[in-house]
Amino acid sequence: MVTRAEEAVGIPMETGSRRDWLIMAAMLAALLVAPFVLYPVFLMKALCFALFACAFNLLIGYGGLLSFGHAMFLGTAGYISAHAAKVWGFTPELAILSGAVAATVLGVVVGAIAIRRQGIYFAMVTLALAQMVFFFCLQAPFTGGEDGIQGVPRGQLFGLIDLNEPLAMYAVVLVVFMGGFLLIHRTIHSPFGQVLQAIRENEPRAISLGWRTDQYKLLAFVLSAGLSGLAGATKAIVFQLASLTDVHWAMSGEVVLMTLLGGLGTVFGPVVGAFVIVTLENYLAQLGAWVTVVQGAIFVLCVLTFRRGIVGELRHLSWPKKRVPARAG
Repeated sequence: MVTRAEEAVGIPMETGSRRDWLIMAAMLAALLVAPFVLYPVFLMKALCFALFACAFNLLIGYGGLLSFGHAMFLGTAGYISAHAAKVWGFTPELAILSGAVAATVLGVVVGAIAIRRQGIYFAMVTLALAQMVFFFCLQAPFTGGEDGIQGVPRGQLFGLIDLNEPLAMYAVVLVVFMGGFLLIHRTIHSPFGQVLQAIRENEPRAISLGWRTDQYKLLAFVLSAGLSGLAGATKAIVFQLASLTDVHWAMSGEVVLMTLLGGLGTVFGPVVGAFVIVTLENYLAQLGAWVTVVQGAIFVLCVLTFRRGIVGELRHLSWPKKRVPARAG
C-alpha cells in the first residue's frame, strides 16, 4: 500500500538501510577511539561543526531551502549559553539547553518571515536578518562587543562530572552530536522527511496532493535552527568563549562549503565535509588570511570536478541504484 508521503515523493519510504546503520556504527567506533589518538579539543570542534553542517543539510539538502544566514543560530545560541553559564550560574546542561531553545525561538521568528519567499529571495532574506542579528550582538551590552564573552566556566555536568577534564567534555560533545545526528537521520527517513523531499523536487505537485508546504518548510527551518543552536551552545562551553566569529556571515558561507564538499543531500556527507574543513583550518593556520583563499580554491575544485561531493561521488560510483517496484495499475 502506497502512503501519501510515498506518493508525493514518488518512491517507497525507507527507515534507513542496513548499510547506513553499519556506517553509523563504524563512525561511532572511530569517534570513541579518536580522543586517544588525536587532540580532543580538535575533535570537539569538528563534532560541533559536523552537527551544524548536518542541521544545515537537513534544510538545503532535503528541503531545498538555501539559507545564507544560518550562522545567526550558531552564534546566538553560543552567546546565550555562555551568558547563562557565566553570569546566571547555570549548570552546563542547562546552559546548552538555554542556547538551543533561544536558537529555536529565533528560528520560529526568522522562518515565519523568510518562508514567504523562495529561491534567491529566501536566501537574501535570511542573509539580511542574519546581519541584523550580527549588529545586535555587536552592540548588545551582555555580549562583550568585539571581545565576546570570555572565561565561560565548563562546570560540572549534573553536578557530578567535571567537564574541565578533556575526555569528560569530549564524551558530552559526542553524546550531543550523536543525539542530533540520529534525530536528523530519523527525520530524513520519516513521512515528514519524504514530504520535504517532495517539496524540494516539485512543490506544486506536493500542494496538489493536499500538503501544506509552508508549514512543512517552517518546521524544517525551525528544526534546523534548533540543532544549529545546539551545536553553537555546545561549542561555547567547549571553548569557554562566545564571539562574533560564530555569528558572522562568513560562518554561514563556511557551513555551505562543508555541506557541498561532503555531499549535499547525503546523510554522512556534512560530517565528512566538516572534518575536512576543520582539519584544513587547523593545519593551515600558519597561513593566516590565506586559509580563506585555500577554502575558495577547494570550493571551486569541488564544483568543477565532483559536484556530488565526497560522499555523493563515492555512493554514485560504488553503490548500485535501487530499483523502484512498479505500481499496480
